[in-house]
Amino acid sequence: MAPKEEVEVKQEAGNEGETSSQQTPGKGKKDVSTAIMDRKKSPNRLVVDEAINDENSVISLHPKTMEELELFRGDTVLLKGKKRRDTVCIVLADDSCEEPKIRMNKVVRKNLRVRLGDVVSVHQCTDVKYGKRVHILPIDDTIEGITGNLFETYLKPYFMEAYRPVRKGDLFLVRGGMRSVEFKVIETDPAEYCIVAPDTEIFCEGEPVSREDEERLDDVGYDDVGGFRKQLAQIRELVELPLRHPQLFATIGVKPPKGILLYGPPGSGKTLIARAVANETGAFFFLINGPEIMSKLAGESESNLRKAFEEAEKNSPSIIFIDEIDSIAPKREKTQGEVERRIVSQLLTLMDGMKKRSHIIVMGATNRPNSIDPALRRFGRFDREIDIGVPDEVGRLEIIRIHTRNMKLGDEVDLEKVSKNTHGFVGSDLAALCTEAALQCIREKMDLIDLEDETIDAEVLDKMYVTNEHFEHALGTSNPSALRETVVEVPNITWDDIGGLEPVKRELQEVVQYPVEHPEKFEKFGMSPSKGVLFYGPPGCGKTLLAKAIASECQANFISIKGPELLTMWFGESEANVREIFDKARQSAPCVLFFDELDSIATQRGSSLGDAGGAGDRVLNQLLTEMDGMNAKKTVFIIGATNRPDIIDSALLRPGRLDQLIYIPLPDEGSRKQIFKSVLRKSPVAPDVDFDTLTKHTHGFSGADITEICQRSCKYAIRESIERDIEKEKQMAENPDAMDQDDGEEEVPGMITKAHFEEAMKFARRSVSDADIRRYQTFAQNLQQSRGFGSDFRFPDSSRPRTANTNNNAAFTPEEDEDDLYN
Repeated sequence: MAPKEEVEVKQEAGNEGETSSQQTPGKGKKDVSTAIMDRKKSPNRLVVDEAINDENSVISLHPKTMEELELFRGDTVLLKGKKRRDTVCIVLADDSCEEPKIRMNKVVRKNLRVRLGDVVSVHQCTDVKYGKRVHILPIDDTIEGITGNLFETYLKPYFMEAYRPVRKGDLFLVRGGMRSVEFKVIETDPAEYCIVAPDTEIFCEGEPVSREDEERLDDVGYDDVGGFRKQLAQIRELVELPLRHPQLFATIGVKPPKGILLYGPPGSGKTLIARAVANETGAFFFLINGPEIMSKLAGESESNLRKAFEEAEKNSPSIIFIDEIDSIAPKREKTQGEVERRIVSQLLTLMDGMKKRSHIIVMGATNRPNSIDPALRRFGRFDREIDIGVPDEVGRLEIIRIHTRNMKLGDEVDLEKVSKNTHGFVGSDLAALCTEAALQCIREKMDLIDLEDETIDAEVLDKMYVTNEHFEHALGTSNPSALRETVVEVPNITWDDIGGLEPVKRELQEVVQYPVEHPEKFEKFGMSPSKGVLFYGPPGCGKTLLAKAIASECQANFISIKGPELLTMWFGESEANVREIFDKARQSAPCVLFFDELDSIATQRGSSLGDAGGAGDRVLNQLLTEMDGMNAKKTVFIIGATNRPDIIDSALLRPGRLDQLIYIPLPDEGSRKQIFKSVLRKSPVAPDVDFDTLTKHTHGFSGADITEICQRSCKYAIRESIERDIEKEKQMAENPDAMDQDDGEEEVPGMITKAHFEEAMKFARRSVSDADIRRYQTFAQNLQQSRGFGSDFRFPDSSRPRTANTNNNAAFTPEEDEDDLYN
């Protein structure tokens, strides 16, 4: 992904003020929720472009732009970049530069903390004086191995007759004497910025500056936070406006907001946002890690909190960031300890007590917002609660772009595809994904790297870049952190592994794959997709297999739940397990929940006599409300599998919960042949084995029975092959000279022959009896009749004569007494 595209996109966004994207559909109104993120239009805001001549203190503009900004050739201008950084430069005219752009080299861009395509503002700088003294020191890693006078070799030629403006804190690169050295401006007199004239004294004595101290300034900015534009806009208007322009609120006559609570799943970037806000606003940032303020002495924990707020007040405007706030402000009625209660009370009074607090903004972060004391969550303490959720596809693409910014990517890497396939991943999961891809790239080149060597060959380093294959490998190994504990190894079973059942496969693809892959079609027709499928049928017909295939074929996450494992001995815990599973699934939507052996937890209510206080009933009620209750609808699909459909509660089977009831019958002749072929598709079968004869003789066999026949015949073939090898070894041991004559003979290939199948068919057995099949069929028929399937309803057509539908009423007559199939 070349940065060019991004540059163009950013530039357009900057030029149009983004009005077009802000139009909400259906209304002509502008969406102002993210207005703070838009760039204000102004002639002195220009887009950064690469310089043609590499000169550290010169920027070039188009003559028209210079005219508009009333600048002349050789003027000193003040440039403002990101993270409150600015620097001074000399401006020159350049016809080849585009009008809305400004050309600057890498050194100036680094001092302003901007990249190509970002926007900087240009201001006239009339008060620059000639400097009396400047203090300049080199950076340690650029002068390793250099001896001699740095001033004579580097600084003197650089500043000689150049009248260069310098700003305190800037870095600049000087080339000379075979290599380049980086210097930092430590002090200037007069302060902040000045021009180095011929009579300015230049001091360069002192210890070189270490690179680490410099890099720390390159902390997180808004550029490094991706995936939640709306939330970032909210945070900026709550934090930056009161700190920068408190008069805005005074004019309107309201109090500025005082606190923000960020909550969301772990790894979604809550602490990162707080760090970015602190760096970008330049406010004093005070970090309190929840458990740190606890102390063993009585009353000291509260005084630690008071000290933190006093410290922040001295340095206002400031931001106090309390990480993991649920550890110091739990619900008071639920905590046992006295200390915790006192700390919560102290925090409440500090945040909104009798004493007014001046420009201090308190930000809290937690992933358990509901375990915080409710008194904290009101206006005046935490005014705004911002949900930093799991990012959507566009957000994921932004995050991946940020993480791969400094990675060497191959030309064909398709980051959009990666972002499509990472449902439910949060920022930290995507970072792990990118790291895994890079590691895979290193592993492939491991044979060229020697761990003992001091250095690595430059050619090897040059060849290393991350390709699509590396990303695909990383996708296979990483999974969203929300699903770590319920993670399922995605089975490597495809639709090809399943013989027959074509209509069922199609139905499943429609239910699970269409809503994930073609959501726009559902929107067009104005329907939400159906949420649940129940497979029922005799055992061994491939119900669980179908669910496995869905898990590996569809792009959604997959959680498999075995029915009985939800039930525990503790009162109320079984229902909590159901709740947790659905919460996890919603967090990492789109997600497929597969309940195997559904009949163990969804038996008809009221029938569980002697069961631990009706735990089964409560679990079922919880299931019903989770599947179709008041909760927000997310794309969570539910697939149930059972071979006792008659004892499942009827409330589960209504449309809206498990609305597609799919009967998976015993395979017919064509399906049996396909099952034979798909089971044996990796095995060497002799060409004279006739599958048609096999399928004719396996009438009434289920898929599992057929698989057993194939396994048995493979076992016989393996046994024969091993015996043959042992026989050969014996002959070799007895007669070593015969080896040469044997070479002429053909090696008998190990294949599964007719004889093996014939042997296996002797032990073949049917696992489903005729009586069982009849029960399933009658159940399927009863279900259709009681639900009124099969009535041939038609709209009355004016050309067609209207006939009374005699069958219609019969279909709706309820059964006199629906017998339990198993009585």
